[in-house]
Amino acid sequence: MENQTSESVSIISENEKNVSAFIHISTFLKYFFPLGNFIAPIVLWTLNKEKPFVDVHGRGAINFQLSIFLYTLLIGLLCIPFFAIFATNFVSLVETLERHGNDFRLSDIQHMTGYIILFGIAVCLLFGLFVLELYAVINATMHAAKGKLYRYPICIPFLKTSTKNQH
Repeated sequence: MENQTSESVSIISENEKNVSAFIHISTFLKYFFPLGNFIAPIVLWTLNKEKPFVDVHGRGAINFQLSIFLYTLLIGLLCIPFFAIFATNFVSLVETLERHGNDFRLSDIQHMTGYIILFGIAVCLLFGLFVLELYAVINATMHAAKGKLYRYPICIPFLKTSTKNQH
């Protein structure tokens, strides 16, 4: 069994390993260019998708980026109704602050607890998603560089991988 895995690793060329690793690491371009996490991996993948190893890694990287985008949108959409509910409290707090100037009490700020809780939950979820993305992309890059396959966690398979491309 170990001979089979070492043989399949030796079949993959260094070029395929490097391109696959660059596909994963290029998703960090979103921090420098808008939509860089989609454009760069798609370009690298489409130029090299005839190679089965690169095709599997390219599909995985793009699927994971789409999944992270979807999860981020869902967190934002879940927050909208709560902001609408707490908006009246926020308006009343602003009116109270305008009337009393610098002389306000803790009871005036109690109306903001909903916002604080919602903001805290949203920040925790988004931070957890960010840490998961960092971990998964770095782990996938390392796997690709070693010639191993990697399955991203919580990834929705938007682009299906054909069975002939899996090792």
